[in-house]
Amino acid sequence: MRGLTEKQQEMLDFIDHFSRSEGMAPTVYEIADHFKIKSATAFAHLRALQRKGYVTRSSKARSLTLLRSDSPRHLSLTLSIPLLGRISAGVPLLAEEQVEATIKYDPALLPKGVGGHKLFALRVTGESMRDLGILDGDIVLAKQTPDVQIGDVVVALVEDETTVKSFYIRDGQVELRPANRDFKARTYPPDKVFVQGVVFALHRSL
Repeated sequence: MRGLTEKQQEMLDFIDHFSRSEGMAPTVYEIADHFKIKSATAFAHLRALQRKGYVTRSSKARSLTLLRSDSPRHLSLTLSIPLLGRISAGVPLLAEEQVEATIKYDPALLPKGVGGHKLFALRVTGESMRDLGILDGDIVLAKQTPDVQIGDVVVALVEDETTVKSFYIRDGQVELRPANRDFKARTYPPDKVFVQGVVFALHRSL
């Protein structure tokens, strides 16, 4: 088999992860949406993967199939999670200009309920979540979702500033609670807090 470009490898990884987590292959439109590219561009990448012998597909919906799926080491099957430099109001969460780098993550380590969501990473600044083991410079991995449970650690946008805090509701207000006694919890009207995602893992460079 011939070598892959970086984008083709990322697409192959996504197809593998999607197929295993959802129990079915992604459509061309779902692939295009995930990578924020046009459907025609996604289709061109898939045809290249077919020519190189990595996938096969027919005219039927969700017929995309990985070849040599028994060789994950050969395919380097890891997720590429975008590390965002900054989250800004009015800008789509995973806009290309916000992506600073990518984090490689083993899909086998994804907790239940995370598969199928768009994922992103964010570097933590400060010690406000220290008592939960989230330190200055750590990278949190989050799933993009509007569904938040009380006590979840969330990435939230408040007054055009991004913060990582535990999510609570208090007297009809949103309370963003730190995990450090040196910091105070803050409450906001619900329409002033925009939850960008729920944290599911921590990445630390030693």
